[in-house]
Amino acid sequence: MTTSVSVPRLVVAAPASGTGKTTVATGLMAAFAERGLAVSPHKVGPDYIDPGYHALATGRPGRNLDAYMCGPELVAPLFAHGARGCELAVVEGVMGLFDGVSGEGELASTAHVAKLLKAPVVLVVDASSQSRSVAALVHGFASFDPQVRLAGVILNKVGSDRHEALLREALEEVGVPVYGALRRTPQVATPSRHLGLVPVAERSAEAVDSVRASAAMVREGCDLEGLLALARSAPPLSTEAWSAADPDERATTTAGRPVVAVAAGAAFTFSYAEHTEILAAAGAEVTPFDPLHDESLPEGTAGLVIGGGFPEVYAPELSANERLRKAVAELAASGAPVVAECAGLLYLSRSLDDKPMCGVLDAHARMSPRLTLGYRDAVAVSDSVLAPAGARMRGHEFHRTVLEPGAGPAPAWGMRLPQPRVEGFVQGGVHASYLHTHWAGRPEVARRLVERCATP
Repeated sequence: MTTSVSVPRLVVAAPASGTGKTTVATGLMAAFAERGLAVSPHKVGPDYIDPGYHALATGRPGRNLDAYMCGPELVAPLFAHGARGCELAVVEGVMGLFDGVSGEGELASTAHVAKLLKAPVVLVVDASSQSRSVAALVHGFASFDPQVRLAGVILNKVGSDRHEALLREALEEVGVPVYGALRRTPQVATPSRHLGLVPVAERSAEAVDSVRASAAMVREGCDLEGLLALARSAPPLSTEAWSAADPDERATTTAGRPVVAVAAGAAFTFSYAEHTEILAAAGAEVTPFDPLHDESLPEGTAGLVIGGGFPEVYAPELSANERLRKAVAELAASGAPVVAECAGLLYLSRSLDDKPMCGVLDAHARMSPRLTLGYRDAVAVSDSVLAPAGARMRGHEFHRTVLEPGAGPAPAWGMRLPQPRVEGFVQGGVHASYLHTHWAGRPEVARRLVERCATP
């Protein structure tokens, strides 16, 4: 049933990556949460790392809004689901404001999502090397798409009071309000490595300090009352909140709640909040475990989900946990459903950078200097615990590793881009692939998995 959703909201965008958008968005979330507001955090696109910082700032799960993997029609419902009961929603954009899927126009861009949410946009501009030119930059972004409500600017990396005065004077000429001017602050810096920021789970104490510093910077430099009033100016959304439980596709499990173990901990941090919700709604007892420290799978494990993360950083520790590696291999050999994405794929291989892994797949993984990144339109090549052959799935690749061979005798997916190829492994109950998927767009795959887990 379509309802009116009136959650105050704003989108934090930027002209390009690297302007400080994540720092500002996270700082805003934390600053408003410190005021006692229930803040709903969201991220445009397939990012896994930024939502971890958002969750730390707000105390609520960071959720992704991906118009490519889930479809534009699910953006507002997923937003309404995540923001239920909240007093404010802050949506961090991805890349530049108008950057979407290559060759697909605005699809999945921050601007596209902002329009779907009818949300005002605040542009974070790196002002470190400009003064009056900022007006031309902002005017161009404000006028490029009249359907995008670019409602204001936050100036980042401002050098001095004089610099700030010049920037504000220039922006007055184009009539775009300035909601903040932030100085350069080393304390808010977050360390990066080969796939972006270091996840919260790997630097919990430092991450808390970083989020607090971001909140302090935003409190001191931004007009929080003005930004809250702007968020409250967003019109109601007519949508139905997404639900993990689909009454038309209920799981048919009859053998109780099968235990689905989900890899977690510092080495496996890439997961969408909706995945566990769908699994639980389908009848699973979702139980996390940490492959770095746990020497056995959760008691009664009937199925296993190993998502993305950074096993390459923890290869020696993962390899040293021989008892768990053996338990995973035995579960896979029994025919139980095992679903692995990217990091999970590497963990199931024979070795990662010459360190022994689980040995479920006859393949070897190694680090590579080349980044593989992009959305993918995939077709299931082989029947598996996730999908029947011929099923279509949209996903995302994001890794700096190479697996040799890249596909088994029964591949998981066929793809056209960046070149025609097959990829991944289907063997017994195992489905392993580099492809990250968002099950909110295709919840039947999770329900199929739970049904297989419940089948003796």
